[in-house]
Amino acid sequence: MEEKELRSILSQNIKYYRGLRNWSQVKLAEKIGISTNFLADIETGKSWVSSLTLIKLANCFNIEVYELFKPNSAPNDTIKETVQSLIYDISLTFQNSLENISKKYIK
Repeated sequence: MEEKELRSILSQNIKYYRGLRNWSQVKLAEKIGISTNFLADIETGKSWVSSLTLIKLANCFNIEVYELFKPNSAPNDTIKETVQSLIYDISLTFQNSLENISKKYIK
């Protein structure tokens, strides 16, 4: 595998995991402590990342570092990520609903 291909895989996976969370480049860049321009360069393959940035990305996405380099995420990974995202969204909605009910009926 050549460096260009590795950069492409990393770029696609960062965009993929960022998209699953509906995060903008600005939000992800803030979360991992880099500039938005640098993140854009990483996502276009113009810049490379340090090992620390890779660790921050993986932690932010709740995955292992090696998963950032897996070509074309398997459908099972996509399903898992989608279900986790839905569970999170449903939990927030449920929690907000309970808080609203509590405020309205329990004082």
